[in-house]
Amino acid sequence: MMGPNAITLLRELSCQIPLEPSMRVLDLGCGRGLTSAYLADTFGVQVFALDLWIPATENYLRFRELGLDSRIIPLHGDAWNMPFAEEYFDAVVSIDSYHYFGRDEKYMDSRLAPLVKRGGLIALALPGLKKELTGGLPPEMVLSWTEEDMETIRSAGWWAELLSKSREVELLSVREMDSFDECWADWLACDNSYAVGDRRAMEAGAGKYMNFISVVCRRK
Repeated sequence: MMGPNAITLLRELSCQIPLEPSMRVLDLGCGRGLTSAYLADTFGVQVFALDLWIPATENYLRFRELGLDSRIIPLHGDAWNMPFAEEYFDAVVSIDSYHYFGRDEKYMDSRLAPLVKRGGLIALALPGLKKELTGGLPPEMVLSWTEEDMETIRSAGWWAELLSKSREVELLSVREMDSFDECWADWLACDNSYAVGDRRAMEAGAGKYMNFISVVCRRK
């Protein structure tokens, strides 16, 4: 894992989007491709698995080992410069990654929405805050994170305000997800060095300020 359990988040998020075997789906910021494999195996969709940090070859070998290489196309690329035709995808899914590149007001309309077919859905699962922090980080958070670490983490209201400005997508829903505790418990139990570093804050109660947020938009 590279963070709180992405499969748990995707399982909850996918209840909000109809996925069928005929669909072409972009898994944006797929990491090591666990979510891509879940999409291909569970729904039978064709997945384009794009990530900036994990080499495409590494993900391809993983997909081949799972017997899913015919249904998943691994790509190494930047979310701001994606090599796809306009209106190419039936849907986009992004789990625990959109907050790194999508906070710019221009991103949705100029970079992502044009790649989605009219009427197609864009579904995001984002680490979030129950409300915007003011006056610096709470002491529980300081045990593991800096203000720079937390600058990408925003509230549901913040995301709703940002995405409601879009001229290319209709914002269908922004809601707090139910799987926060479960996906964080899985993450904190693993031996990843970042998970170990997160334990002090979470054990001190930092989770009371945090949540996961689901966002669903429809391409106009």
